[in-house]
Amino acid sequence: MKKDKENETLETREENVPETASDFQFIQEKIKERPINKKKLLKRTIATASLAVLFGVLACLSFLFLEPVLNNWIYPEEEPEVVAFPPEKNEKLPEDMLTEGTTTEQEESTVTGSTEHQVQSETLTDGEESSDENRNNSNEDDPLAGNFELESETEVIEPLKPYQTQYEELYSVYREVASSMVTVTAVRSDVDWFNNTYQSEGSTAGVIIANNNRELLILSKKSPLDDAETIRISFCNGTSANAEIKQYDLNTNLAVLAVDLKYLRSTTLEQVTVAVLGSSAAKGTSGMGLAGTPVIAIGNLFGYKDNVCYGMVTSSGNAIPMVDSEYRLITTDIYAGTNPSGILVNMDKEVIGIVDNSNNHEDTRNLLSAIGITELKGMIAKLSNGESMPYLGIYTQDIDFQVRNEQSIPQGAYIFDIDMDSPAMMKGIQKGDILVRIGTQEIRSAADYMNALRNVSVERSITIVVKRASVNEYEEMQFTIQPETK
Repeated sequence: MKKDKENETLETREENVPETASDFQFIQEKIKERPINKKKLLKRTIATASLAVLFGVLACLSFLFLEPVLNNWIYPEEEPEVVAFPPEKNEKLPEDMLTEGTTTEQEESTVTGSTEHQVQSETLTDGEESSDENRNNSNEDDPLAGNFELESETEVIEPLKPYQTQYEELYSVYREVASSMVTVTAVRSDVDWFNNTYQSEGSTAGVIIANNNRELLILSKKSPLDDAETIRISFCNGTSANAEIKQYDLNTNLAVLAVDLKYLRSTTLEQVTVAVLGSSAAKGTSGMGLAGTPVIAIGNLFGYKDNVCYGMVTSSGNAIPMVDSEYRLITTDIYAGTNPSGILVNMDKEVIGIVDNSNNHEDTRNLLSAIGITELKGMIAKLSNGESMPYLGIYTQDIDFQVRNEQSIPQGAYIFDIDMDSPAMMKGIQKGDILVRIGTQEIRSAADYMNALRNVSVERSITIVVKRASVNEYEEMQFTIQPETK
């Protein structure tokens, strides 16, 4: 009995004891992660990317080829209209214009011949004789029978005859002046990369300006002749002779060359002529000066000798201030090279300018210009006589009449600049002075100063009188200066 109660007590306790995790360990499982196959994953990734690229390419190609078709289907393009212009009234073809005037005459001649043929057929009984006479009469009465083409050509060129005559006259002027033109060639000895000596040549155009019974004097540019061992002159008849520089002027880059007459044949002297120096300040019939007058340019205008161009003067009053001188620039509408040489000639066969493009603006560097001959004559005469150009170092210009009256400026040549260390500066002449006298000659303009200086010798000193502005008036000052050669 007691044991039974103890068993019951144990069973009761066992029923009241809670269950623990260890009691279910026999049914627990451990889940392990499946290992990743990297190679297989990489293959799938590459395959997916390739399919995506392939799909994109196919989509682009499909759109590229189908887009025009779909676009034309959705928005159909209209056919372009045919462009046509209504014909003008009485419009004629070019071939009709060539035969205009002759066709009508030919038709009238045909009608006349037909009428005569009809009359002759009525009067004559023999048909063959009538036909022969009709053909003979037609040839005699119709002057166009054998000259149709000739009159057609005459009709075409008839309007051009004034132009042809004009250019023939211009050419005749050129032919007469061309005999006074020469080609000046400078021969130099140079050494190449392999120390081989060879001769180089540079040429420029020249013009015969005088024959002093001992030498033939030629005016040309100076710079192409620098460092020349020999200067050769080629004349219009093809002969040539050596020359020497007689004298030159650095301001204008002009030189006078001398060819000894004993080296020239009599036939050459008979064929060449001395150019006539005209006037670049001459007034035309309109009173407007040289502007608008026709001119001829002759010389080395495009880098080749014996060039000729026809044109017109566009301006002639532009001043070119230079040291101790002032020149006038003549501009034309003639196209030329950037460094031409030669002369400008008027219709009277006179030289009115020496070609020089060094004073052109940047936008007109290929339009031919020349220095007026009027201001050059004194300098050319001095060089032709072998005299050196005097140098004082003064730049002068004219004073406007209204400005001179308003500011009470004395009459004279205004000194606007002066060379450093020049004879004039060393003696005390300054900018702003008014030059009024050289020696005994009164100076009223820049041209007067230039002409007075042409008569000055570098071997003798000269007296120059200027007026200098002071507090209330201009004071007269006198300087004695010894000119130099430049």
